[in-house]
Amino acid sequence: MIEVARQTYPDRDTLMRDLAELVADQLRAAHATKDRATLAVPGGTTPAPFLRWLSEYDLDWKDVHVLPTDERLVPESNPRSNIGLIRSNLARERASSVRLVALHEPILGAMVSRVESYLPIDVLVLGMGADMHTASLFPGAPELAAALAPDAPVLLEITPPGQPEARLTLTAPVLRAADVIHILITGPEKLAALEKAVAGGPIEDAPVRAVLTAPCPVTVHYAE
Repeated sequence: MIEVARQTYPDRDTLMRDLAELVADQLRAAHATKDRATLAVPGGTTPAPFLRWLSEYDLDWKDVHVLPTDERLVPESNPRSNIGLIRSNLARERASSVRLVALHEPILGAMVSRVESYLPIDVLVLGMGADMHTASLFPGAPELAAALAPDAPVLLEITPPGQPEARLTLTAPVLRAADVIHILITGPEKLAALEKAVAGGPIEDAPVRAVLTAPCPVTVHYAE
C-alpha cells in the first residue's frame, strides 16, 4: 500500500482556486531562495481553470519558468498542443510576463540542454489518466521501461498505445526529483484509478506510482 497525502474539495472550482493559491505561495518561497523558480504543469483540459486562477496571482512572473510535463508532437497552433493550452490559460493577466519553455526545439539535444538548465523542478503539478498514466508515461508504451529507469534521459519520445500522435515526456527521475508534487484528479473514474494505484504493484502497470512514491512531499488533490 502506498501512503500519500490527500486533499478533497467540495467542488472543482474550489480545488482549482485553492491549488492555484498553494502553488503561487510555493513559487514565491522557491524564488526567495534563488534567482528564479521552475513550475511544470500538465496539458489537457482538466488543469485549464487552475492555470487561469494562477495567472491572477502577483508573482515575479518574469523569473518563473513554466514547462509542460509532456508534449504531443504537434504544432503549437494545434488544439491538442499542451504548450498552447498553457500559453492561452496562464500567460495572461498578471502572468503575462511568465517564461514558457516549449518542448518544440527542432534539435532534441538543444531542447534537452535548455530543459536541464531549469532543473530541478520547484513545483510539479501532474494529472493522471484513468489508465494510471501520468505525464506521458503510459502503460504499454514500448519506451516506458526506458522512461522509468533511474538513468533515463531528461526527455524521451513516447508512442502511447491508442493515441493519435507521439509525445515527448519528462522522465520518471526528473519528475521524482521535484521539490514538491501535486497530483490533480477529478471524477469518480480517476478516483477509482488512484485507489488501484496506491494498492501497490508493478510501476509498469500504473506509472503514476513512480511519482506517488517520490521522496519529496506528494499530495493528491481531488474533487468529484
